[in-house]
Amino acid sequence: MTGTRGIDEIIDIARYPLTDAHSPGRASAIAAARAELAETGCTVLREFLRPELLEDLRREGEAVAPHAYYRVERVNAYNIPLDTELPDGHPAKIVLERGNAFVARDHIGVDTLIQRLYVDPVFKRFVADCFDLDELHEFADPLAGLCLNVVEPGMSHPWHFDTNEFTVSMLTRRPDAGGVFEYCPNIRDPHNEHLDDVSAVLEGRGDALIRALELRPGDLQLFKGRFSLHRVTEVDGAGQRHSAIFAYTDRPGVIGTVERTRQLFGRVLPDHVAAAASAVRGDQLLD
Repeated sequence: MTGTRGIDEIIDIARYPLTDAHSPGRASAIAAARAELAETGCTVLREFLRPELLEDLRREGEAVAPHAYYRVERVNAYNIPLDTELPDGHPAKIVLERGNAFVARDHIGVDTLIQRLYVDPVFKRFVADCFDLDELHEFADPLAGLCLNVVEPGMSHPWHFDTNEFTVSMLTRRPDAGGVFEYCPNIRDPHNEHLDDVSAVLEGRGDALIRALELRPGDLQLFKGRFSLHRVTEVDGAGQRHSAIFAYTDRPGVIGTVERTRQLFGRVLPDHVAAAASAVRGDQLLD
């Protein structure tokens, strides 16, 4: 049973010696991750999960996928209300169709591989070191801290920015075709929205700003999704695309907004309402 495994039986310790704080291999992996994150805001640790567990990873994702909240809706890249008062020409006025779905954390079992990774202190310390952070906190959000992203054939996850600054993810099921992760490295920063560049990408004029990334089940992706516009292209074929999203932050107490939570999960809990008046924010960027 997956729940009986320790962290050293889940990840490839030979390749990524997380449990040895003084290992040259661990230091090397961290240095490489930091360099890529500094350059492009994204890095992928290939074959992070033990290969013999890939079937368990796929099966666990497929087991919870039916709990995904599906809704095709009109959104913008900032996930703010479409009637938000903004100047003419602002990229948030460009309307996109979102057709993906999310399984909330309260539907993901405590013994699943992704849940055990998400809460493991050794794993969190390693991720924090890769992001060069003193601390890394799980989301206080009861729904969004850990979730499974499900994209049906014919659907996509359109261009968007993440609410949280640091995102960790792992593909658990590859689609038959399509479903490519594309991103625009550091297209904005905490002090500048760079609206012209964002508009160019959303209007199909920004190909030079876009990178495509091949992701495979079991690879660990570290990503600064708050500053890099990104999407998953339309999934083709008969199979779904599944990806586990491990949401962390460098400060405690972060809970998603009411609007964002309702978009993703179709429901809002009292925690979200209570947090709305005193949300913890680290910048003044649009969500």
